Amino acid sequence: MKLLGRVFLVVVLLSSAIVCFADNKLITENISKAIPGLIIKDIQSTQIKGMFQVESDSGEILFSSSDGRYFFTGDMYSTENDKLKNLSETKREVARISKINTIPNDQKIVFPAEGEQKGSITVFTDIDCGYCRKLHKEVPELNAMGVKVSYLAYPRAGINSESYKKYVSVWCADDKLTAMTKAKNGQPLDVKVCANPVADQYNLGRKIGISGTPAIILEDGTLIPGYINAAKIGQALGIL
Repeated sequence: MKLLGRVFLVVVLLSSAIVCFADNKLITENISKAIPGLIIKDIQSTQIKGMFQVESDSGEILFSSSDGRYFFTGDMYSTENDKLKNLSETKREVARISKINTIPNDQKIVFPAEGEQKGSITVFTDIDCGYCRKLHKEVPELNAMGVKVSYLAYPRAGINSESYKKYVSVWCADDKLTAMTKAKNGQPLDVKVCANPVADQYNLGRKIGISGTPAIILEDGTLIPGYINAAKIGQALGIL
């Protein structure tokens, strides 16, 4: 009887392990059939028993039942120490900054900090965006504050638009910083074409959820959608 009991226990444990594996397979199969073209990148358990977090290759997050028959989109929150915390956004922040950090500095247009660097921001920008231009006027103040500003391209009108072509001309200029400032001031640029990362950066922005400009990303991956002034950026970085 003891032997039978042990055998039964082993079978139960093995069955449980198989079920866990089978759940991931079912989630992938059922959700992929329901949403053609969706590529599931990762499946993880959540703090809620029986609910799984499903991440697509675009970074979109779904929450699914253990078999993928029921799922919903949206953010998951927790109430820890009487404070509201967006668990989904925390995960997006990590993914966002990890992708941005793979881009070498020579693929960005960088306005360096003056003196000691105390912080940095990455900005997805559009040449013709009014608030992007307003933010650019505050770059000298940010640099003086010790903040490095790195620009990535996000021409809102899309690839091959006029804004796209202007960014290419900025990128291909002998002096990118001067060309960027001229473009942001609405001054004409010499039209130039060369190998450039503009399309790649635009596509990256779309993949990590950028939908408008300026999109300011802090060092921890926090996304600030839209314009805020230099002082508020300094506060967000903990400098002021």
